[in-house]
Amino acid sequence: MAISVSEHLPRLLAMVPYLLARPGIRVQDAADELGVSEHQLRLDLNLLFVCGLPGYGPGDLIDMVLDDETISITYHAGIDRPLRLTTDEALALIVALRALGETPGLSQDDAIDRALSKLESAAGDAASAASRLTVKLRTSPTETSRANELRGALERQHAVRMTYYTATRDETTDRVVDPIRLLLVDGRSYLEAWCRSAEAVRRFRLDRIDDLAELAEPAAPPPGAGGGDLSGGVFRPGSDDVLVTLLLSRSARWVAEYYPVESETRRHGGDTEVTLWASDLAWARRLVLGLGSEVRVVSPPELADAVRRDAQEALLAYES
Repeated sequence: MAISVSEHLPRLLAMVPYLLARPGIRVQDAADELGVSEHQLRLDLNLLFVCGLPGYGPGDLIDMVLDDETISITYHAGIDRPLRLTTDEALALIVALRALGETPGLSQDDAIDRALSKLESAAGDAASAASRLTVKLRTSPTETSRANELRGALERQHAVRMTYYTATRDETTDRVVDPIRLLLVDGRSYLEAWCRSAEAVRRFRLDRIDDLAELAEPAAPPPGAGGGDLSGGVFRPGSDDVLVTLLLSRSARWVAEYYPVESETRRHGGDTEVTLWASDLAWARRLVLGLGSEVRVVSPPELADAVRRDAQEALLAYES
């Protein structure tokens, strides 16, 4: 995939002061911290080799020592300071930090406050403009209360018992879990925990926890459990899950907000085509039947056939 200049240039300019502050850093470690692959980092470094001051002779270009494992900048060509934030960038960052500080369940409040204080002090007018903006989070009082209870359990390292509604199976279950961390993904709050019933890591939406009680026993998630990358979203389909495609009317568009969807495409006339994973076709059949004429099954064919049979049986029952 091609990288735009607006993405590539800031990274190149920030890379030199970053590497200057970390002489001898492992190439893989630098790639991980900069958020790129090792292959992409080496391409960037090869490009930096031909960048520098006018004249572009051997003494004017950025120079470095690069081997199979480590990298050190030996001449920075004047690019030895990080880029300054623009007013818009500073404003966006201040607003984002304030919103993050108000997110229920986070345990890094002190770190956020310190970062915000330093940024506001350096930003000047941008900080003043940010004070006139308000960010409202989609959290209910119940969700905030759940987050505070779970944060306490995490701090005390206690297990919790919960009653949880699983939307993809349309069922409510009681379970004991060992909390690992609280998350905010795509504007929603989650508890990541080791579920003793499933004997696996699960992520629970806080707004679907019906009841919660902290236990006296210590939490004991297995070593290394949780903490995975969630850049692609919270939901991970299982090997037995089925990919379903539905065409929703305007009034049924809430389905795309309530359930995790893989894709969402607006169609001409106001309909929305969504694809989502279902744990089984029985759950998907109940969802479609409940929506009635507000939905049409695009795939899989066996789901459409099952819904058609159920609808015909219902009509026959009315006739009899």
